[in-house]
Amino acid sequence: MAKILFKYIAVACLFAQSCTHVQPQAQIQTNVVTVEGQAAVNKGMPLLAKKQALQDAIRQASMQSSVNIHSQTLVNQNNVSLDTVSMRSAASVSNTKVIKEWTTDNIYHVVAMVELAADTACTPHQRKRIIATAFPLVKQEQVTAYETQDLYSGIPRELNNQLVESGDFIGSNATNINLYPRADLAPEVQDRTAYRPSKVMQIAASNGMQLVLSGVIRDLEVESTEYMRGAGPIAFARSLAREVVARRGIGIDVFVHDGFTGALLFQQRYVDDVIGDVWIPTTYAVGSERFNATSTGEKIAKIIEQASTDIRRSLSCYPFATRIIEVKDDKLVIDAGAQERLNIGDQLVVYSTGGEDLNVDGGLSFIGKDKQPAGVLTILNVMPRYSVGALEVPARELGIKVGDWVKSF
Repeated sequence: MAKILFKYIAVACLFAQSCTHVQPQAQIQTNVVTVEGQAAVNKGMPLLAKKQALQDAIRQASMQSSVNIHSQTLVNQNNVSLDTVSMRSAASVSNTKVIKEWTTDNIYHVVAMVELAADTACTPHQRKRIIATAFPLVKQEQVTAYETQDLYSGIPRELNNQLVESGDFIGSNATNINLYPRADLAPEVQDRTAYRPSKVMQIAASNGMQLVLSGVIRDLEVESTEYMRGAGPIAFARSLAREVVARRGIGIDVFVHDGFTGALLFQQRYVDDVIGDVWIPTTYAVGSERFNATSTGEKIAKIIEQASTDIRRSLSCYPFATRIIEVKDDKLVIDAGAQERLNIGDQLVVYSTGGEDLNVDGGLSFIGKDKQPAGVLTILNVMPRYSVGALEVPARELGIKVGDWVKSF
């Protein structure tokens, strides 16, 4: 009788699905549409036109779907030009297949099947280069001479290490460089010298990096250890206890800039507090076991881990970019290779530098030279540190030169 009763209970559980805590795995909803995109063929470059037409098709797909893809397009002489920034979307393009393509009256047509998923995460194909700079303290007096002096360089160093360990980035450290002489005003860079590229762009260019990691330590204040309100032995004992058991606030701002444009791509403030022995001994380095074993060090380590996760998620869909280091007729050598996960057959959009300087604030602040899409580079040969690719037409006809950029589409 007990066996029969157990059997009925088991069957009931199966139907009610109430006897287990296992939840069904959430499935990402996708939306597949077939659309046509168009682009003008300029300067005899059908490959570039095909890329533009495919971009147009993806944009058309977003208009027919329940999800939105936000993008910015340049229009030149009534022709759609290539987007100057990456496509930012509330959905990711999980799959795109070209069904048909043809050219009519110098217009490239593409019919594509586009699959859009309601998920903002992307799987990066290439590894992006990122360089870490110092995290200055807003108030130097909040860290005493008897505590570790490694926070200034140690926090960005450890954050950069975690980004590299994720496999999505190639890291470099320049933690001797402080982007923010006025840390309290960060992320505003107090470098407004006329006719000079921004400090972010200078650091990226001189170190061959795409992204620049920076930040400030906004708060590490320990509650005052002054004599407690009141008089007598109890108040005095409480005052002494604060030297051992105290409360400390933690506030760290993290920023990531694009070295291509100097634009701020990521900004996040992380705050926490700790109660107890809040001091970090002077010999402890950020990232070490001893550092993480302290109350304050443990909280900082958690902030670094969370910031690493947030940066990876935020920049997963951001396009890969690198510089041209040599020009040979229709061949280009770029500063990226196998370590960035480039493969033979990969195609990158080439951006040539225009002759006009871009200035703001009445010409007082220099942004950089105008950069325009000039062609498509197809990778032919990949080495560990560099790659060689071919253009549709010679580089001299496109105004391409050493120092210009190539970006993933």
